[in-house]
Parts: sequence; C-alpha cells; structure tokens
Amino acid sequence: MAKINIKINNIPLEVEEGMTILQAAKLIQVDIPHLCYHPDQSVRGHCRVCSVEVVGGRKLMPACATKVWEGMEVFTNTKKVYDTQKLLLEMILANHKQECLTCQRNGNCELQNLSKRFNLTSPKLPNVVEKLPVENNATCIVRDLSKCVKCGRCAKACREFQGIEAISYTGRSSHFKVMSAFGENLEKTDCILCGQCTAACPVGALVEKDDTDKVYEALQDPTKHVIVQVAPAVRVALGDAFGMEKASIVTSKMVTALRRLGFDQVFDTNFAADVTIMEEGTELLDRVQNGGTLPMITSCSPGWINFMEKHYPDQLAHLSTTKSPQQIFGALSKTYYPKVSGIDAKDIVTVSIMPCTAKKYEAARPEMGRDGMKDVDIVLTTRELSRMIATAGFDFAELPDDDFDAPMGIGTGAGAIFGATGGVMEAALRTVYEVATGKELVKVEFNDVRGYEGIKESEVDLNGTKVRIAVAHGLKNARVIMDAVRAGKCDYTFIEIMACPGGCIGGGGQPIKTTVDIKKMRMDALYDIDESLPLRKSHENPQVKEVYDNFLGKPCGHLSHDLLHTTYQKVDKKYTF
Repeated sequence: MAKINIKINNIPLEVEEGMTILQAAKLIQVDIPHLCYHPDQSVRGHCRVCSVEVVGGRKLMPACATKVWEGMEVFTNTKKVYDTQKLLLEMILANHKQECLTCQRNGNCELQNLSKRFNLTSPKLPNVVEKLPVENNATCIVRDLSKCVKCGRCAKACREFQGIEAISYTGRSSHFKVMSAFGENLEKTDCILCGQCTAACPVGALVEKDDTDKVYEALQDPTKHVIVQVAPAVRVALGDAFGMEKASIVTSKMVTALRRLGFDQVFDTNFAADVTIMEEGTELLDRVQNGGTLPMITSCSPGWINFMEKHYPDQLAHLSTTKSPQQIFGALSKTYYPKVSGIDAKDIVTVSIMPCTAKKYEAARPEMGRDGMKDVDIVLTTRELSRMIATAGFDFAELPDDDFDAPMGIGTGAGAIFGATGGVMEAALRTVYEVATGKELVKVEFNDVRGYEGIKESEVDLNGTKVRIAVAHGLKNARVIMDAVRAGKCDYTFIEIMACPGGCIGGGGQPIKTTVDIKKMRMDALYDIDESLPLRKSHENPQVKEVYDNFLGKPCGHLSHDLLHTTYQKVDKKYTF
C-alpha cells in the first residue's frame, strides 16, 4: 500500500494510505479518547469523543472515521479539542445512570476510564437519565438501558458478527435508542444469547447474569459436595483479567485458585470433550454407513443450537444428538461420579466455568437433567470467575501450580483444541480416521481446518471413502452454510459450526476487550497445549476408557444414548425487527 506523509501535533509521520487518524496517532504513542470505536467493527463515528482538529477543516473531525491524506496536519491537544471532548463526555454522563460503585463494570468501564482521564469529578450538567426498568429475568444476559451510551457497538456485534440484529436502533435525535424488537425480553426475539453484545458494550448496559452468589452459597453449605469443571478456552483467557500477557496459559494457577476458593474437586471439561468425540465420532460413522441424515453438524455450541432452533428448525435433523462437553460432564457428574466417589448425587453441586453466556441457558434447558436434578447446577463465565478470584484477594499471577483431580481430570490435546474454531472437527477426525481405517494416524494435525478464515473446507480419505468437511464460525458464516444445506446444494459429510467468532476463545463471557488479534493468540495457545500433551487423541484417554469399561459400556450404546444424547425442537421468534 502507498505511503503518505502527515503531521500529528507537529510530529512528521510516514503512514499507509487508508489509515485513520486514530490509528496513525498510535504510531507516536498518542491514544485519542474514544467510546463508540471498536477495532473489529465498522466505523460510524457515533459519539464524536475522538474529535480532533485538522488544519484547513471547518470543524472538528472524528479521528476514528477520518482517513489520512497526503500533507494532512492534525492536532489532538488544542484547547478547542480538549473542551469539545470534555463537553461531549459530560453530556454522555448526564444521560447515564451513575451507579458506578454497584455496577458490574466498575473498574473495567470505558466511560469510567474516560471520566477519570478528563478529571470529571464534578460534572456541570444535571443528570437527566430516563429511569428504565432493568431486564434481569433472562437466564444469562442483563440489560440496563439507563446505562446505555448509544454507541451502537452491541448492535454492530449482533449484526456484523452474527447477522442477526436482535438489537438495533430506534428513534431519532433525543429519542434515539438501542434496543431489542419492541423492547421485548431478548429470549423472545431473534437473540441466540451468545453474549457478543455484552463483550462489545463499553459500559454496564449489557452484562452477563451474575451467578457468583449461588456458588458462594453452595461452597459455604457443609452438606454439599461442590465440584467444578473448566472449559479449554478459559485457561488461555483468564490471565487477561489479571494483567498477564495476552493468551497466557494459566491452567495450573487456575486449578489452584479454584481449589483455594473451596471447591471440593476440580475437573477438566477436556475430559468430557474427549467423551464427546467418542459419541459424536461413532454417531458420524453410523450415519455414513447406515444412511443417516447427512451432513451431520456438530452441536457443542449452545448459541449455535439456539440459532438452529429459531432460524433453521426445518434442518434440525442434521444436528448431532451428542450433548456438548459441558452437559456430558454434567450428566456423568450426577451418575458416574457418585458411583465411584460414594457421594449421593443429591448432595453434589456441579459448577461450570465457561467462556460463554449461552451455556447458562443450555444448563437451564429442561431436558438437561433427570430425577428432578439438573446435570449442571450453576454456570459462571470467565469474567465471573475472575471477579471471584479478585474478591478472594489472590495474587493470581503468583499462585503455585496444581493439577486437576481424578476421575475426570485428564484431557487430551484433542479436547484442548475444542476451544478454537475447527478444533472439534480436528479432534473428531483424529479418532474417526483411526476407528474407520484401523490405521495409526501419525500426523494428527489437520491444518486445513485451522485458522481464522470464516469458512474452511477440506476432504479426508477414510480408507477409500472421501469425506468432505466444512468449518464455520460466527453465525453470519453459518447462515451461508445452512442456506446451502437447505437448498440441497451441499455435499459435505461433516460440518462444524461455532456461534462465536473464533470459537469459544472469542465467547461472549470472555474478558472484556477481546479483539480478533487476541483471539488468534488464544487459538495458538490452545494448539501449544495440544502439542505439549502426551495424549492427543480422545480415544487414547485412559479415564475415558475407564468410564466406558466400568459404566457406559460402548459409545452410542443404550446407557450413553440415554445420558449423553438429546434432541432439539423449533423455538418461535415472537418479536423481530
């Protein structure tokens, strides 16, 4: 790309043509204040907090939306710029419910940070915020529109990442609002509860439903045996919340933190991911060999399941009936674990730590339990766990290392890569290939399904049978795949779809300020975990072999079908834009 010459605050710069003022300023370590801008979203320049002065311009220009040109001279530090930025912030604060001390985003709020930066200790404008009811009756997302700063980032995440528009704009001028269709509860709309809106919101207008008090109550009950499972994507994101290097692998410190919080046993969802592969791989081979519905599509992502039930209910037969790793662990935690531990299932509280808000909804589904008990009792996001660790006062980065407990604490590399887009597909192929061919798979990496590309395709030879596969992440890409399936123009055998961009490493419950670049780093970290483990194929996990030998019998057998499989149904969308 061509280079051009500009000046920012009288400092000469050679920059790439097409760069914005905001991006160019960072090259000289100038962080222009901004609120509506997000590096992974299209730019609209809603808030104008990033206004700067351009020589020759009649008015201030938004740095996030203005591209540089040859000879441009920009000033980010004039009195006019400062006064304008400060006034804009005061106007936003005047229309914002200021409950910082009791807000979930306290200490991690972009508006709060800007207010501190501009020393807005005594704003001059009166607070005129409209008091609106807080929507707190959903299973996983809480909305407080009195805190909305109308930046539009949630709506763009919903539309640009997921292609859904469960949240959009309404009204004009002072009546402009960001809301769901007819202001209805999100669960009654197109929303699939992925939580990408909560990750994009710069303030506390959209947050995950906090269930930490339920966990504290269980931990403090001497009659309860409280166990916890942790998803693979959590261990490469949790460190972000404590200022560690992005995508640090914190598995062992995380285990220590959970044990010190008071959990009786700390288990690994990777174990359940390996069981998932045993069931899903067997199911795939059965469909291929016996004329079942193809292509078979993975069902691990609850946001994706919600999407199918609402948007493609006529295609539900393509979904694998195998439950997600979270729910497989939950089912085993209330059946197999009591058998080997001698603890009554009614005394066991199963907690999940997940990168996903939709996992809360999944655990609450009525079919996910038996005998009046839920398989998974409480689900916390990565953000909720980070708050519990901070409350306990642990110096997370300095915690000693510890290991997961038996009998559900060993996971293979195949289980670890479940957290990245393409990981479920690759894990399945490692096992399906060896089962179908009877040959050892020496090179276990399937590089064609790796990476951040939206849709990936490949072909695998299973002992003379060509199997076409596809991987998609983000529901905008999933819609492309599903439209082809619905039209009968798809010759895939196996498809993996993850609702969130990047897969679980980019889940809606991960630490705030997760960008595409950070997701790619987390993806690489999961592959590093995979390469570092002695076992990299699900069917080689000794604890998985044990659970089948001593309890389940065989994959897709009578007991495993009863405990580890489910069905899905159409869900009506009552309110849409």
